[in-house]
Order: sequence, then structure tokens, then C-alpha cells
Amino acid sequence: MSLDELPHKKLASSEGIQFARSDSRFRSLSPAPIPIPTAPSFRSLVDPVSDERVNHDTVTSHESEIGSGSISTVSSTVSSVESEKAAYEFLAQTPIKSTDAHLVEFSEAMRTVAKALRRVAEGKAAAQAEAEEWRRKYELEMAHKQQRKIKGYGSCANNELEKLASQLTLETPASDQAGCCGNHGICSHEVLQDESPGPNPRSSHKLVSRKASFRLSWGCNGDKNGQHKHDFVSFEKGDITTAERSNKQILLKWESSPQTVLFITKPNSNSVHVLCAEMVRWLKEHKKINVVVEPRVSKELLTEDSYYNFIQTWDDDEEKKMLHTKVDLIVTLGGDGTVLWAASLFKGPVPPVVAFSLGSLGFMTPFPSEQYRDCLDNVLNGPFSITLRNRLQCHVIRDAAKDELETEEPILVLNEVTIDRGISSYLTYLECYCDSSFVTCVQGDGLIISTTSGSTAYSLAAGGSMVHPQVPGILFTPICPHSLSFRPLILPEYVTLRVQVPHNSRGQAWASFDGKDRKLLSPGDALICSISPWPVPTACLVDSTTDFLRSIHEGLHWNLRKSQSFDGPRD
Repeated sequence: MSLDELPHKKLASSEGIQFARSDSRFRSLSPAPIPIPTAPSFRSLVDPVSDERVNHDTVTSHESEIGSGSISTVSSTVSSVESEKAAYEFLAQTPIKSTDAHLVEFSEAMRTVAKALRRVAEGKAAAQAEAEEWRRKYELEMAHKQQRKIKGYGSCANNELEKLASQLTLETPASDQAGCCGNHGICSHEVLQDESPGPNPRSSHKLVSRKASFRLSWGCNGDKNGQHKHDFVSFEKGDITTAERSNKQILLKWESSPQTVLFITKPNSNSVHVLCAEMVRWLKEHKKINVVVEPRVSKELLTEDSYYNFIQTWDDDEEKKMLHTKVDLIVTLGGDGTVLWAASLFKGPVPPVVAFSLGSLGFMTPFPSEQYRDCLDNVLNGPFSITLRNRLQCHVIRDAAKDELETEEPILVLNEVTIDRGISSYLTYLECYCDSSFVTCVQGDGLIISTTSGSTAYSLAAGGSMVHPQVPGILFTPICPHSLSFRPLILPEYVTLRVQVPHNSRGQAWASFDGKDRKLLSPGDALICSISPWPVPTACLVDSTTDFLRSIHEGLHWNLRKSQSFDGPRD
């Protein structure tokens, strides 16, 4: 018999209700007890002591009611028991699981806020640096005016202001110019960091330690005495004016004879190998020059003839890192790719490069290999014109990095860094920033960040402009953009570019540096690019402009067409 049928039946001795208490009056009511059910899981939520107290109070109330013989009271009591049972079962149910989607949204929002704060901090630092630079220029201008009133323009020997102005104009990374090269030059001690005197027990048997010193001077319309005005911007009495900029060509003049020449050759070429052996023999016998070659070339020459025992090389990366302290001049035999490889061997200062044309492309190789004796004579005797080719310094910042300082080893590129979609079928999605300013979102096949030396390479094929290699700038060229209005840009050289793969990007991106060393950029990773303080000085056959125009005429056949015939009316 169920509890629901109790109000419709009379209590009998055979069908009584026996509760859990041990009272004798209730034992005689019914031999068949009906236990009160309790929810099993409720004991994990409610203290067992309180549970017993609830049962005790319930049974006590039943005692008083049933003892009086009231059937309605029993019915209400049973209903209350069932209500308590339902309440226990409801409390014992497992709570509804709440989703944590709002936590994910909150995390993304906090990440966005952190990035915004980081960009604000970067912008503040850049503004402070710019303000400090203008303050320094202002102080320099004021001191220059004072000095001009006292001494005039005649004395340049002890003029410290001219030295500071020269450093501002050429932007050399050196710090000590006084007492080395005068007022109108850049000393080799600043650029190449001569090694301190004393024997080097580790590498003295491989590479010589003597360095030739030199200085850089300005040439102005054929006048190579270096006497010209260094300051380009004047802000006297609140009026900003720019001085007339004449055609200035940088000249390199040796102050002591070069002693060591490094040869970098194109591999797997018989003609290059024969010419290298001939040039090495000529430099050693006629010029008494120490020759350093790559380990591969050293092995080839020694296998061919034991005469080349005098050549030197390096054994490990540590010796390779110190090449700039040993080598006075670099000679490359090959094309532009050989020049790129030679520049990649130097992570800091780079000695002057004399590039001989033995490849298919010759934008940076002006010297003909057939006249190598005359060319090397002119370079070794000096002075000669050079082109300072800027390099890009690239840092990869992973999304897992704790701050901006946790970057991978910087990579220096002479031509360009390319960010593309790799094998992915999705469009590349990139966020681009210039200093603290947002530039654009790139959607397409990728992006090219190029130097002006690399303007005639991949950037030109993607629609970028050809730029003179000494123009201070950074090229920003999209690759097949998904927009007809996305045109290339040329940005000033002092900016810092940041290219980031956003978290909502469909695919990944790949970055390649001068066509090699590909790195994967996952969502959240970023690539930082800025101009390196260590350019690549390449020797000119004539001068920078003449060599550049000759290269685009001969290498690209630029604007080559048949002349229009004159068959119109005559006056």
C-alpha cells in the first residue's frame, strides 16, 4: 500500500505505520514498517547530525498526531514527508554546468588591452627619444652660433661642433672620433673596432691581427677636400630652413696600407675557381697581401697545389665572428647572391667590399673580372668611392614571450625580408604598424619589407619602385594584395616596422630573410624590422649614381626601345 492511499483507508492493526523511533506505542500499530526515504547524495551536502535532527522532529510530530487517532493529521504528515523528500532530491541534484565562454572573451579582451598599453609605451619612448634628439640639435645649433661668433668658419682642426655635426649627418655608430680622423671623416676605429694590441693565443696561428686604418670624407661636385657645410637644418629665430644639398659622394682613403683581403667566391663554378687562384697568387706575389678564404675554398686550393699553403681560414664560428677585426678588404667573385652571402658572414661591422661581376645579376657587382689588376690597384692605393648600403635588422617575437626583450637572435638582411603564406591556401592576414602608428592590414599573398639596395630585386617584381641605394628609406611592398588600391610605400629609414599575425588569422605565415632562413610565424607572433647601424660599404667603379644607372640599363634594359623616326613635316 502506498502512502497516497492512507487518507482513504482506515487504520488497522495489520496495516499500521511504524516509524524509525523505538517507542513501544508505535510497535503495536503495524508489524510492517515503511521507512522514510532519504536522498543518498544529500548526505554529502548536509551535515549528518542535522539530518538526524530533522528525522527526530518529524517522528515526534507524528507521535502526537497518530496517538490522537487523527487520520487527516497522518495524511498531512505523509504529505510533508514527501515534500521534504522532494526538497532533498532537488538539493541533491547536480548544479547546471555553466560555460566558461565569458572567461575566454575576458582573456582576449585583456590581451588586447595589454597590446594597446604596450603600443602606447612604445610610442611614449619614441616620442621621448625624438624630443631628446631635437633638444640635442638645438643645443648644437646654439653652441655652433656661439663658436662661429668667436672663431668664425676658418678653424676646423679643434672644432668639436663640426665633429658632432659630422656624426649626426653620417649617423655612424662610433663614439670616439676626437684625435683620430679630424672633422670631416669617419675613422676605421669607429666602424671596424681595431683589436687591442697583444698576441691572441687562440687564433694567432690562423688569422693576422693587424688592421689598416682609414677615414671617410665627403666629395662635393668634384671637390674632395671635405670642406662643406654639415648641418642641413637650421632653426634660427624660429624659422626652419634646409641648406642646399649638393651631390656628395663618400670616399674611402687608406691611412695605412691594407694587409689582409678576404675572398668570397661563388660555389660550383670552374671559371670562378680559376680566377680566384690567379688573383690570390697575384696578391701574394706582387702586393704582399695576406689572403683569407672560406674553409671550402681553402680545401680546394690546397688539394690542387701545395703552393697555397700561405692562405688562411677560420675553423669555427667564434673565429668567424672576429673576422671584422682581421680583414681590411673583401673581394667577392660572383653575382649579387655572392655579395649577399658575404654580408651575412658579418653580424656587426663590415669591411669594404669589392665585387667582381661573374654572375647573371650585377646590380651590386660593378667591377669587370678581366681588369682585376687595375681595379685592385686603384682600391688598394685609394681613395675610391663607396656606397653605404643599409641593412635591415629583424627580430622575431613569439607570442609566448613574456615581454619584448625575449626575442630570437637578430637577423641582418641586405635586400629584403618577405612574409608570405607558404603552402597555405588561405590569404595572408597581417597587421602592420610603423612605430606607434597603425599602417594597414595586409590581405593577399604576403608582404615585402626591402632596403633601397633590394629595390631592384623581389620588390621590383611585386610592383615596387626602383630606388637609388643611397636614398635613406624602407620599402613597403605588398605581394598580390586583395585590393586594387593597395599601393607600395617608401618609409623613412628611422622608423621601426612591426608586422604581426593576429590571433584570428586563418593560417600561419612564413618569413624569409634574403631568400633563406625561413621562419614560421604563428598567430600572435610578430616581426620587428629597423635599419641596422652597420651598413655594407661597397666600392664603386665610378660613383654610386653612375654605377646604379649602368646596372639598371644593362641588367634590366630599362626603357630600351627603338628611337622614333622623324618623318613629319619640317619647318
